[in-house]
Amino acid sequence: QVQLVESGGGLVQPGGSLRLSCVVSGSIFSFNDMAWYRQAPGKQRELVAGITRGRNTNYADSVKGRFTISRDNAKNTVYLQMNSLKPDDTAVYYCNAYLPTRREIYWGQGTQVTVSS
Repeated sequence: QVQLVESGGGLVQPGGSLRLSCVVSGSIFSFNDMAWYRQAPGKQRELVAGITRGRNTNYADSVKGRFTISRDNAKNTVYLQMNSLKPDDTAVYYCNAYLPTRREIYWGQGTQVTVSS
């Protein structure tokens, strides 16, 4: 069974930084395309950043230059480094895995990020 477990969320002041982690079990991690999404209250879930198994990355315009997605295949982990955080970044952040060998998508349970003074 594929499981995704996020960690690293919390309360941070504007301008601060956080690093989210997502550990994946139950799949061959290096084969997966990974992504981070977020959902703010009253809004639709949106893509924040993605990284393919070939380590190609893409970012939402709103986070370019501030967020960095990376992966450590040896640790079955994907990271989201978030710098220069803004109140608009407040949301629940979800880890997403696409398994191309199975054509399946999996989600983590989400971790809350709150940016407030």
